[in-house]
Amino acid sequence: MILGEEVIWRNDTPLWSMNYYGRVTGEPFSGDFLKAALFEVPADKPYRGPDIFRQGDYTYHCQTNSDFTWFQGYEDIFYLDTRIYELHFHGGIIV
Repeated sequence: MILGEEVIWRNDTPLWSMNYYGRVTGEPFSGDFLKAALFEVPADKPYRGPDIFRQGDYTYHCQTNSDFTWFQGYEDIFYLDTRIYELHFHGGIIV
């Protein structure tokens, strides 16, 4: 399982948060590929990675709805035609 939380703080006050929970569903999963996809995060959707990212036989997808203030999303990774990873995330403005 993969789980975590991101929080933006200012002066000891949490302003924004995102939670995520996912799992590897098949092999060959590549953490290096996931990191490469996450480094391509678009400025207009600063949650996880881009809508689509491809490298070799791997393809990353990320779908989100709403905006930075209140959002939900889902990402997955395919190796060739097989889904090998999935993750759900959500978050938004706290204060």
